[in-house]
Amino acid sequence: MIDAVRMYEGFARWATACRAEAIDHARLWTESADLSVPTTGGPRWTPKAAGHRVLITELACALRISERAAENLVAESQALVHDLPATQDALRSGKIGYRHAQVLIDHTATLPPAGVAAVEEAVLPKAESLTVPKLDRAARELRERLHPESIEERHTKSVADRRVETCPARDGMAWLNAFLPAPEVLGIENRLRDIAEQLTGEPGEGRTRTQLITDAFMDLLLDGTTTAATTDGKAGETILVRRIDAPIGSGIRPRVLVTVPVLTLLGRSEEPGSLEGYGPIDADTARRIAARAPSSTRILTHPETGAVLSVGRNRYAVPKDLRTWLRVRDETCRFPGCNRNAGRADVDHVTDWQYGGGTDYGNLVHLCRSHHRVKHHTAWSSTSAGGGRVRWLAPSGHEYETQPATHIRPPKRKRLQAQGTTSPPPDDPPF
Repeated sequence: MIDAVRMYEGFARWATACRAEAIDHARLWTESADLSVPTTGGPRWTPKAAGHRVLITELACALRISERAAENLVAESQALVHDLPATQDALRSGKIGYRHAQVLIDHTATLPPAGVAAVEEAVLPKAESLTVPKLDRAARELRERLHPESIEERHTKSVADRRVETCPARDGMAWLNAFLPAPEVLGIENRLRDIAEQLTGEPGEGRTRTQLITDAFMDLLLDGTTTAATTDGKAGETILVRRIDAPIGSGIRPRVLVTVPVLTLLGRSEEPGSLEGYGPIDADTARRIAARAPSSTRILTHPETGAVLSVGRNRYAVPKDLRTWLRVRDETCRFPGCNRNAGRADVDHVTDWQYGGGTDYGNLVHLCRSHHRVKHHTAWSSTSAGGGRVRWLAPSGHEYETQPATHIRPPKRKRLQAQGTTSPPPDDPPF
């Protein structure tokens, strides 16, 4: 059985080597072909820029991966085929796995050709017997000795790449990841631990050290304050009270959009709500968010089908109201595979305004700025498929279809006309 596992692993390694060659072949072709198209949405893209975006978007759609993952695959394939041929051969023969190859790619990415060859020659033989973490350490130490730039210069460049990322998890949870300079990260960790240490001795405090650190982190980012636990004398339940009297950034609250079934809101059902950009959340959390919202948009859903029946009509400006309706329906950018939040995206005409496309719910979708440009600067095209669906045609001829995140009943046409949807579009043509 172990031999069978090793055999199939060898097949997988050979396949990843072949995949790298196929991806790099596609990259070379797109760089030599002019895939840009005439557009009125700004200056025409250069052939290189258009070819790169076409390759990344096509690859992401074909493999059902994110565009960032597709970008990484293209870069890794180029490195394997052109910069690390011995590593590519070892991968093809099954001597190393793709994770081993990625370690070598990562640590040689910024080295001059001589340094790349030296690292590969010294580290690759070890890869056949080392685990990925041990190989990573060996490659890191050698890279530090061979890198022509000082660590100070490299650190300055890396600081420019600092960022914060979010990733949904299960059971109503999510991950928040930050890429920051190491000294600041250690300072943040020490401060959180100090706060947790102070809270540990509070009366009625029953949270673990890990929970205290996590809660302090969350509270400081949301309110600039942290919390301590105490006991409610009447109910005997643990509640949270404010700990810091001089908050930093107090009063700045995040804005979220939550859809709550009306019977859940009334406490007559435990049907989950839906948090924009995340998905289902438990009924108690949905009710809590709805109850504490300083203002709200009334969104009623059918108790059985979950279809949206009404969007609050207390707003009279149609474009703004229609945008809210579309945001509830789409939740994210409607390009295949994209998960960027609709609240930070453009509202785009599926059929361009200049070609007769109307400014109505059937012809409007959210597109993030990146994919908005891809649509207008490359041969990617879209058509409405009815029911909020959008059918995309890739430059290669492959077709993809995206579905609305929320089943939503179209607004009454007479009401929209009465409120002036025939007014000029909110975006400059042809968007």
